[in-house]
Amino acid sequence: MSWVQVGGTDIHYVERGDPSRTSIVFLHGFGSCAEAWEHQIEALADRFRVIAYDSVNHGHSSNSPRDGAEPDRADELQGFLDALGLERPILAGNSMGALTILRWATRHPDRAIALAPSGMGIVRQDANSETAERRRRAMFTPVGDEVLFLEGSEGAFSSDFLGTRKCDRYVRLRSTATRIEASRHPRKATMTKPDRDEMADLVATIQSPMQIIVGELDWLADAARELHRVVPGSRLAVIPGAPHNVYYETAEAYQKVLEGFLADVV
Repeated sequence: MSWVQVGGTDIHYVERGDPSRTSIVFLHGFGSCAEAWEHQIEALADRFRVIAYDSVNHGHSSNSPRDGAEPDRADELQGFLDALGLERPILAGNSMGALTILRWATRHPDRAIALAPSGMGIVRQDANSETAERRRRAMFTPVGDEVLFLEGSEGAFSSDFLGTRKCDRYVRLRSTATRIEASRHPRKATMTKPDRDEMADLVATIQSPMQIIVGELDWLADAARELHRVVPGSRLAVIPGAPHNVYYETAEAYQKVLEGFLADVV
């Protein structure tokens, strides 16, 4: 296991592959962890330097102060890239991780070799954003002190997937002491430079090649389509029957899209 210091926080990461090869960094969603990318890490390690890290308050990274706000995750991403000396990475992220790379890319429009956001898009403040906002608020509802394992968040997986061995593994991967502590004592959610509304206007400035991936059943499927409409030259893949955590439940379909994209742009 490996850690680096980013903004006063111990950030845990996993790494596979030859360090001399092109680096691809995976960013997990809210409540998840780096090891949930195990299928992608295994599939790509023979061709890339593959890295996934635990964001603060997740996985095996450390917790931020209880009385403070969530650290800015785009700042955290930049700090992590600097700590590992990654100048021109490929970035792939799901949900919160996708939001992070999109926000980071509005600050660095052409720095990444390629971007692959999944389970995310542009959510404008109108009637269509009600479901997304309700689910976002639910993420910051405290859990009870007796919780030992954190179940999958609402809508993360299809009903047929819940209770399977693979789903149970996900539950255990994410239920670290760090994540349980942060779920019992949620930090204040903040997002600036850009915030959600500003990002909706700034994503059009992103120049790095972008492959958007979203599950057909994802509540953010329309938001992903809007992101594709706004970002010039972007690609969109909608995975049939896939949920919000498209990279995990439907890993093979996700991987096929991702590898096809990488074959074209790397």
